[in-house]
Amino acid sequence: MLLAAFALGPVSLHAAPVVTLPELDVDAADTPPLLDRTENANAVSGRMLRQRALSSPDSADLLSRLPGVSLYGAGGISSLPVINGMADDRVATSVDGVRIPPACPNHMNPAMSYISPDMVTEATAVAGITPVSMGGDSIAGTISVERKDPRFARRGKILFTGWARGAYHSNGNGWEGGLSSTVAGDWWSLNYSASYAERGDYHAGGSGGRVLSSSYKTYSHSVTAGFHKDNHLLALTFAQTDTPYEGFPNQYMDMTNNRSSSVNGKYSGAFDWGTLDVRGYWQRVNHAMNMLDDKGGHTATTGMPMNDDSRSAGYNIKATIPLGARNTLRLGNSFDHQGLNDWWPPLAGSMMMGPDTYHNINGGVRDRLGDYAEWESRITPSFHTLLGFRNDLVMMNTGSVSPYAWASGMSSMGGMSGMGGMAGMAATDSAAANAFNAQNHRHTDINFDVTALAHWDATRNVSIEGGYARKTRSPNFFERYAWGQSQMASQMIGWFGDGNGYVGNNNLSPEIANTASLTADFHDDARKLWNVKIQPYYTYVHHYVNVTRLKVFSDGFDQLKFVNHNAQIYGINSSASYQAWSAPQWGTGVFSAKLDWVRGQDLQTHTGLYHQMPTNGFIALDETYGDFTGRAEIQLVKRKSSVDALRSEPRTPGYALLNLTAGYKWRMMRFELGLDNVLNQRAYQPLGGYALGNYKADGDLMPVAVMGRSVNASIMASF
Repeated sequence: MLLAAFALGPVSLHAAPVVTLPELDVDAADTPPLLDRTENANAVSGRMLRQRALSSPDSADLLSRLPGVSLYGAGGISSLPVINGMADDRVATSVDGVRIPPACPNHMNPAMSYISPDMVTEATAVAGITPVSMGGDSIAGTISVERKDPRFARRGKILFTGWARGAYHSNGNGWEGGLSSTVAGDWWSLNYSASYAERGDYHAGGSGGRVLSSSYKTYSHSVTAGFHKDNHLLALTFAQTDTPYEGFPNQYMDMTNNRSSSVNGKYSGAFDWGTLDVRGYWQRVNHAMNMLDDKGGHTATTGMPMNDDSRSAGYNIKATIPLGARNTLRLGNSFDHQGLNDWWPPLAGSMMMGPDTYHNINGGVRDRLGDYAEWESRITPSFHTLLGFRNDLVMMNTGSVSPYAWASGMSSMGGMSGMGGMAGMAATDSAAANAFNAQNHRHTDINFDVTALAHWDATRNVSIEGGYARKTRSPNFFERYAWGQSQMASQMIGWFGDGNGYVGNNNLSPEIANTASLTADFHDDARKLWNVKIQPYYTYVHHYVNVTRLKVFSDGFDQLKFVNHNAQIYGINSSASYQAWSAPQWGTGVFSAKLDWVRGQDLQTHTGLYHQMPTNGFIALDETYGDFTGRAEIQLVKRKSSVDALRSEPRTPGYALLNLTAGYKWRMMRFELGLDNVLNQRAYQPLGGYALGNYKADGDLMPVAVMGRSVNASIMASF
């Protein structure tokens, strides 16, 4: 099996296990929350979790080596996952069972930025044909990240266990730390976990110099209380994540503060009729943007303050009911609420950003109520099917908005020096605000999803899995409600890193994706020595949210408006692994590889879709010898030649990067050493957009560069 395994097929069709809570040995040392090898083929292995955590504090990077998955470049801890050419809101991303929506017009605070890689014990990704029980309101697939469940002691004993880890990255002078400590009895458990990461601007490969606005600092704390009796588990997690600053190389703005406070509850229980899983959550996010020093800095009279306040709450209930020996029924209900205010305070002394507050989203509300039914059937020992239906009711609304200044207040100053442009901006945004306020902002989308899968073990060495899915996604706040049409206002909207300005469209319809996929899985009898998976897929999206050009700015960038078009996306994901040797004198050596190819087209403009990853993959050798582990990997990316001409998407040259990692376990300690981009190759991120921070500093518009050579070291102690 691949060390970084991925569900190339839609999903592994296995009945859900009964919840069990085994008693744990009080003397057993706790290890960092890393996923052990499981039969669930779409889960990142524990070894890959360790290796990716060594390279980056960005939890999204844990998934970067999985077939079909790539990353939109953004801040150092805020990459946006892409599955089969579709990103961001099109991917249902949950942390601890909670869908966390971005609370930022630049999507600087995605779901996975609220959990550090050290705290992740399970990371899974399912592409395209996603079971309805894994979430709605998405069309690309599902990513799920989970912390470790509470641990408990033997009956009558007390368990005290934990771990601590520190790490260093030479490129950017980055430091990280993490710890977790648990004290537990046989029915109660209390855990405290914390993490910290800080890094300066990194340097590109070759003589590329410093990539401006790539620094960050973040830390988090969480306390989890767990209780169990027989086959029932209750866990409550109180968490807070603070990011005092995070630079974004491909945005005009940077994050100058982000605080998330949350409460997450989980109940799992087994009954005579089946199992019940209940999740509930509440989260508040206070988010602020401005310009860090690389982009000119900010003071009380300089920069451009932008604030967001988001409150989310909801629940998810899932019941799994066995119907005889061959059938399983899953029923579920969920509700998610998000309230959002996005306002830009006036800047003291500025006649352009003032005298009033710019209200971008004023009292925005997005509620989603979902219900589903899913039936799994084992028709024969070698043939399984899964059929699911889901309905999501998405209700959105927002209040009236206002610009920095109404045009009537600026008209009398039109003749003053420098006032013409300000009056023009006020007139443009005043007209846009009046037009927006005159509209009905209430939307109720009734969305339906269908998933039909079949899995056939054709022979002992060949399995075939395929199916069809109809998935639906409603637009987000900014796609529908971003209303400003001046250059400055529109260029503050957008999570694409292309430098363009974006205007919302109150008349957008939900996206409807129809996906067909087939997976051929070739393997040895025991599924241990070798494995080859090939998955072609095709997706047709009705009402795909793309853009149309409104105007061209004087600096060469465009103003674009969100519109519905029809689009198609197709490609092939493939992976392979081979155990080359396994002997006491040589250890175990495993070769692994992946190769992805994807294309996307707007069927109305006949242009390429934005940010489609060029052909890419890797070839790697993993070696395990006693307490030693090592990996040599060559990461391969083809030249990016298929681009979205409408957004002036940059083309990037192809590259090959060599990465090395090694680890050694000694008693209760683990040492890890890695070397990324060993040859210090100059390369550019195909999905990183433009380096706007460097562009502002030197006037040279180039794609965001890949990080140059970096030595990464980590030491971890468990007790």
